[in-house]
Amino acid sequence: MTFRRREAILFPNDRNYASRKNACATGVTAMKVTISDVARLAGVSTATVSHTINQTRYVSEETRDKVYAAIRELGYTPDASARSFRTGKKKTVGFVVPDISSKFFGTMIETAEDCLSAHGYHLIVSNSKESMEREENNIRLLTAGLVDGLLVASTMDSFQRFDALIPNGFPVVLVDRVFDTKKYSSVSVSNFQPIYRSVCRLVRKGDTRIGIIGGLPWLSSTKERIAAYQQAVQDCGMEVDENLIRYGGVDEGSAQQCLDELMEKECDALIVCRNSLVSEAIVYAHRHNIRLGQDIDLVSFVDYDSSLNQLYADQMDSIIQPVEELGTAAGEQILQRIEEPDAPVLEKVLTSAYRPYSPPGAWAPSQR
Repeated sequence: MTFRRREAILFPNDRNYASRKNACATGVTAMKVTISDVARLAGVSTATVSHTINQTRYVSEETRDKVYAAIRELGYTPDASARSFRTGKKKTVGFVVPDISSKFFGTMIETAEDCLSAHGYHLIVSNSKESMEREENNIRLLTAGLVDGLLVASTMDSFQRFDALIPNGFPVVLVDRVFDTKKYSSVSVSNFQPIYRSVCRLVRKGDTRIGIIGGLPWLSSTKERIAAYQQAVQDCGMEVDENLIRYGGVDEGSAQQCLDELMEKECDALIVCRNSLVSEAIVYAHRHNIRLGQDIDLVSFVDYDSSLNQLYADQMDSIIQPVEELGTAAGEQILQRIEEPDAPVLEKVLTSAYRPYSPPGAWAPSQR
């Protein structure tokens, strides 16, 4: 018995079903196709169709194929509003990021979405553009009934300002950037040891004027990186020179200004803590005939594999961020918070990797 033949035998007198199916075949607008129609055509229960669509229970591959074949043939679209009304869930997560054009956050979004999609959830992405006001508006909108939970890479300069935006008990996971007050679960990356090691290596090579360019000064990620730099400088027996510490903002040209100021201070090494600024530093060096690995040592943050990073991998040290792992962990954590809103706060800290470059010839201290 064929699939189509069984349908005709089982439901010969269902005129509504027949008219809806005929309308789908002819392209004529008619009554809305329902989950019951899909169940009839697939020869299964409505509960099985629901479990197949929402991935809420095991369904055999053969049955899934039948259900999806019926969905395609009838042109069925699940009623998200009805499902939300019944379950109280939208099966949707929001993600507020500071820079949607950044490859770092783009990769994170993609891996988080893969994780959520595997569990039947959708992802809504909102771009704050490193603006606290935009972040406030985005959070208010998303938490007003649009999503079940929220991932946030916050730009806020205070916990109180952020906390005031979150409804009581609403599932939230902080991503990449955290606050000193540990009220919300978080997934972040520690870069303390890689920066510390990179400074020590630069000192052993004979560098004495080591500059650093961080991100926005109030962010937790920036604070940790600057703290690691200062600690390493002191432990290597040198004085911390605040004039060698610069902060790159989101404005176009901020990197250029930082580099100009550090070059005026006669830096013989640079640590650039944002991948988006690394390319600007490399271009700057070329324009000013500064040879990487010879005239100046460069330590760069690598958030992703790019042709530029690969091209200069043998001329600069790299600190490699586990971006994909960060996105997956964020997706897993927000799903846990949605299912168990009252669960204890969980802080997950990943670690970046330090990869010093190997020049063609071995270097010796103070050989420059």
